Amino acid sequence: MAAYAGVDLGATNVRAVVGDESGRELGSDAGETPRGPNGIAVTEAVLDTLRGACEDADVAPGSIEAAGIGSIGPLDLAGGAVDNPANLPDTIDRIPLTGPVGELIDSDRVYLHNDTTAGVIGERYFSDRNPDDMVYLTISSGIGAGICVDGDILAGWDGNAGEVGHMTIDPTGLMTCGCGAEGHWEAYCSGNNIPRYATALHREDPVPTELRVDDGDFGAADVFAAAKRGDEFAEYVIEQVGHLNAIGVANIVNSYAPLVVYVGGAVALNNPDEVLEPIREQIPPMLMANLPDIKLTQLGDDVVVMGALASGITGGTGER
Repeated sequence: MAAYAGVDLGATNVRAVVGDESGRELGSDAGETPRGPNGIAVTEAVLDTLRGACEDADVAPGSIEAAGIGSIGPLDLAGGAVDNPANLPDTIDRIPLTGPVGELIDSDRVYLHNDTTAGVIGERYFSDRNPDDMVYLTISSGIGAGICVDGDILAGWDGNAGEVGHMTIDPTGLMTCGCGAEGHWEAYCSGNNIPRYATALHREDPVPTELRVDDGDFGAADVFAAAKRGDEFAEYVIEQVGHLNAIGVANIVNSYAPLVVYVGGAVALNNPDEVLEPIREQIPPMLMANLPDIKLTQLGDDVVVMGALASGITGGTGER
């Protein structure tokens, strides 16, 4: 029986799965992403997690036919590595991936993608509806998209296509993105930045709210929870976030004309109605392209690691 592997390298956790040629999971393992002292420590964590998945599957690493990796970026595809990852300490400047993984599994068939590209590969391979034109959008600590057009996965020359969170959706530039630019989608609607956006809105109109806007001691989950309890200010914040999400998704649809947009990431998975319904309701008048299905991912938190597995099985395409 042929065996394949998938790895999801995130800023917080590393996950690995081993599966057969149909994508059936045989074994898995997970651990925390090291915060240092350097990139080699992260590489070793990836290898340890992959070894653990092989052990769980009762498969020798050297018998793995091919592996896919879905990773935080930015990527250096030519070098098979992550370069200066934005969400890890500055001491971690480079994380070698394809070379060390290839040595472990004794194969040069190792396919590296950014995490959202791995996500769309996973949707293309595993989802019931998987047309040649589709998008996987993550709304989590950051915002990004994996894009498939005419059956081709769009990676970009350096593997860093799909950074849709850095589209400008607010030309007034109320919020500054972590990248330093003003008005980016991610600066308003990502899990890391919804609290900052709420604080900025409250500064403009300091109405009563249960949110601790004075000391900033609250997170995106608190904003959604307060809105569900009827806090009028929190409801207003979520309305604004929903409108900006609709603008962002409309930009994607007008650019790539997908037939389906799968949405994942912690913000969407934990608040599917509050995230998806405003997009579905508001984008029709914003579109020149077709109106796609907008669906919650069927793969949940596994979308990246299963997409990485599908990449290994299919040689990086996700096509069945």
